[in-house]
Amino acid sequence: MKKHGSHPDGRYRFPARKIGLRVRAGSTLLVVLVVVVMLSLGAYTFSELMIVEMEATNVYGRSIQSRELALSGIELAAAFVGDRSEIDGWNSYHNPEQFQNINLLPGDITRTSGYFSVIAPVVTDAQSKTVRFGLMNESGKLNLNILATEEEVEEGDAVARLMNIPNMTEDIAAAILDWIDDDDDARTYGAEIDYYITLESPYSAKNGPLESLDELLLVRDITPELLYGEDTNRNGILDPNENDGDATLPNDNSDGILNPGWFDFFTVHSREINIRPDGSEKINVNQTMLTELYDALETELGPDEAKFIVAYRLNGPVATADDLDSGPTLTTVGGSMSEKQALNELANGLAKAIFSEEGVSVTRGGLDLSPGGAFTINSLFDLIGSEVETEIEGQKTTLTSPWSADAAAMTSDLPILHDILTTTKNQYIEGRIHIDQARLETLLGIPEMDEDLAHAIVNSQSTGTNGAASTEISQAHQTTGWLVIEGLTTIEQMRKMAPYICSGGDVFRVQSLGYFGQGGPVTRVEAIIDGTFIPPRITYIRDMSNLGPGYALPTLQGTNQEE
Repeated sequence: MKKHGSHPDGRYRFPARKIGLRVRAGSTLLVVLVVVVMLSLGAYTFSELMIVEMEATNVYGRSIQSRELALSGIELAAAFVGDRSEIDGWNSYHNPEQFQNINLLPGDITRTSGYFSVIAPVVTDAQSKTVRFGLMNESGKLNLNILATEEEVEEGDAVARLMNIPNMTEDIAAAILDWIDDDDDARTYGAEIDYYITLESPYSAKNGPLESLDELLLVRDITPELLYGEDTNRNGILDPNENDGDATLPNDNSDGILNPGWFDFFTVHSREINIRPDGSEKINVNQTMLTELYDALETELGPDEAKFIVAYRLNGPVATADDLDSGPTLTTVGGSMSEKQALNELANGLAKAIFSEEGVSVTRGGLDLSPGGAFTINSLFDLIGSEVETEIEGQKTTLTSPWSADAAAMTSDLPILHDILTTTKNQYIEGRIHIDQARLETLLGIPEMDEDLAHAIVNSQSTGTNGAASTEISQAHQTTGWLVIEGLTTIEQMRKMAPYICSGGDVFRVQSLGYFGQGGPVTRVEAIIDGTFIPPRITYIRDMSNLGPGYALPTLQGTNQEE
């Protein structure tokens, strides 16, 4: 008998259904293998995605950290501006110990350690390659907002103050002044609303002070090239792309010299706080009540000093030969001495007659104060080395200033006078030029400044091309009197320039960089710190990271240059 499934030739034959099971079993194995491979690839892809996400999160977190580091540099700078308890040793210009590579976020490895630096270019470096670690004093620039508001300044004088700036034209100068002044009357070569409404996208002239220099791009004929120059990343350094002609942007003349643009010559923020170093009020020598002025001066300085200053307010100084040769420079309340002297004498006579009839007599130190102060003291240099003719106890007397124009006397007297006295009641003084940090072109625009003196000032400034400030020179330059003390100018010329210049300034521009010790994101932030407020205010802030870091990491760390 044959077995079930046997072949006629005697070989065994498996049932057909069992063979089908084995075929299906092989297919399942293949499917399982495919599924395993696909799951493995999915797991690998998911792992890669998670790694990328983790890296992105890490980069984002480090970017946030770098921004906070940069902002910490701004806050530190603001605190530094507000703390001047050691005013003699206060150095905001180049202070690496305070502002360079400050480790605010310690890490186990260099890559995770966070730092900030407050950095600025050295404008006296002709090659534009050197940096310093400190603040940029806005008083080293020309404040455009004061040009259209200065009293008794003729149109031509305001234009003249702009004409020494590189690439400035008379047309643009007039257009800038028209944009700022408060009327719609166009100056000669200027532009007002009748020009701007003809543009494709019409608008009106602002007729008010600028809030930022970027607004100048709205003024007729001003271009980004004029405003920003070749310094496209705003770091004050001559980068390779800024010195290669037309090869890469910006288009430059490849002359090895950085054209910084008007941003480095103009400001809308400069001013100085008008209080004593201890925070108390100064004595305003131009205050109306002469009795209060005399009493305050006598208490603070002494009777002779009080008598001289009040006598100056009553009668004005004795005109010297230099004053007469150079024309009218003495100012009364409301005009020049030559224009108002007769009116002042008449007013004084009438005041005396009125008080005499009423039986009123107000005296201090033998001076009759009833006529009031007819003369304004334009600057404290009016009091140095001058003489006054007055009446004391009814007798005509010539008083000689207690403060000599001798160099040694001025060296000791001027810092004290500037700490105690002021010529205005305002909380701050706007727009004076800090001569120790101004560029030559800015100095040349100061009224009564001549070219020889401007060059002499630049050559005597207390900052070197390495960015370091000479402490010895800085101490000698506490007041603008160093121009007379060092023989650069005369006291007569100094009296004319004094209302336009200063030796300090309390508004600073700051660039702060937040970064890590070895690679990673860099945040660059610019801010304006106004030290005329107590505590100082950060009045403007801008993230400049889109322009690039601006400075190489070794520069910030101090590994490729001397401090």
